[in-house]
Amino acid sequence: MLTLNVVTLFPEVFHAALQVSILGRAAEQGLARYRVVQLREYTRDRHHTVDDYPYGGGAGMVLKPEPFFEAVEDLRAGPPIVLLSARGRPFTHDDAVRFSLGRELTLLCGHYKDVDQRVADGLGAEELSLGDFVLSGGEPAALCVIDAVVRLLPGALGDHESAATDSHYDGLLSPPSYTRPPSYRGMDVPAVLLSGDHEKIAAWRAAQAERLTRDRRPDLWARYEDRG
Repeated sequence: MLTLNVVTLFPEVFHAALQVSILGRAAEQGLARYRVVQLREYTRDRHHTVDDYPYGGGAGMVLKPEPFFEAVEDLRAGPPIVLLSARGRPFTHDDAVRFSLGRELTLLCGHYKDVDQRVADGLGAEELSLGDFVLSGGEPAALCVIDAVVRLLPGALGDHESAATDSHYDGLLSPPSYTRPPSYRGMDVPAVLLSGDHEKIAAWRAAQAERLTRDRRPDLWARYEDRG
């Protein structure tokens, strides 16, 4: 079982999401366990203060280090610990695979302007980002990480091939998918997919995956070619 800890100012963001679809089924099957804690519970003043003004001046408020340290210590969480941060390196499929092979993952959700850097430094947290954009808080990013990780747990999807044919699994984007009807508003399903010739279908899908990756993600294509 993989234990996923989340430290957040907004636990309610996670309550519904962790109970439905693949995430909910994984918990029901004993594949994943979720522990979501409220950061304010680890404050010591009567106002439950979690933030303060930044040293050196500047706009916005910075989340204080003490509540994060105490929350992680109360959870008795070991590595890996991840701080969701726009300053972090990009979260990738390889990270999802690595986390899915572990026994525990702790996600720290920032909010407001920033999180005191001592949280990442002192807890040995990896700073990870979903992309080159800024979110209002780490909660949406944490949900994305959880989903990407949990769906890779053996038995979570019920069919390993579902994950094995996803984008990024082998370094390429996935080919286009089609279902019934075979023709809709003048748009036809490629004839090869209706042919029943599994060799030709596999070749078509491989060619489409390469074409899309080369056209849309030249960075992934370059890495894929280097691996080959």
